[in-house]
Amino acid sequence: MSGILAGKRILVTGVLTDFSIAFHVARLAQEEGAEVVLTGFGRLAAVERAARRLPKPVPLIELDVQNQQHLDDLAARVGEHLGDGVGLDGVVHSIGFSPQDALGGNFLNTPWASVATAVEISAYSLKSLTTALLPLLDKRGGSVVGMSLDSQVTWPMYDWMGVAKAALESTSRYLARELADRDIRVNLVSAGPVKTVAARSIPGFAHLVKVWDDRSPMEWDISDPEPAARGVVALLSDWFPKTTGEIVHVDGGLHAVGG
Repeated sequence: MSGILAGKRILVTGVLTDFSIAFHVARLAQEEGAEVVLTGFGRLAAVERAARRLPKPVPLIELDVQNQQHLDDLAARVGEHLGDGVGLDGVVHSIGFSPQDALGGNFLNTPWASVATAVEISAYSLKSLTTALLPLLDKRGGSVVGMSLDSQVTWPMYDWMGVAKAALESTSRYLARELADRDIRVNLVSAGPVKTVAARSIPGFAHLVKVWDDRSPMEWDISDPEPAARGVVALLSDWFPKTTGEIVHVDGGLHAVGG
């Protein structure tokens, strides 16, 4: 099969519905020739429904990034679907969560327990997921790609999730440094707002949308996850063989505009 991911094996986290960016990454990866494995947590029935809408059937593995046992046996469980001695070429980290009291303008009052949860799931999990899969990535080298929202600035109502995204961006750079000698690249895609299930849970999401409506130099469609998904697939491919520690903005150019 031809395509920029032909012959590659990619693990994709974070698919919840067929509107999520992660779903469209999985779809495009299959269309570009990759074999895809999905992980899910919580609403597994919803993930299974979304997975059935992909071009090809995929295995689904339960993964709670706060469950050390899930992480400890993740490589073995993925390996069962890939076959003996077969490694991974790519990992997509599309995992994020924040308790509601860490969002919505409550920045000064958020307790540490909620902050810690947001940082562990949204940032530290990039490290824990990647290291859990090193036995498979070490066989072939490859690419780890995560999803962010530009954390160089603050966003209305985003609060401690914005801090968690800043931690994610720093984590990706340190991982890129540590894993370079294994030929493993680590990059992020910083996407503009997309009207996903996760986005709708953010208080003040409409404020984010208005920022893009008012300031983005290119027209931005919050109902179209594909531009961000294409960015992820490109970074998974061999077309960026020496790009690591990078944040690629797929946001209509808003990050470059001061006003």
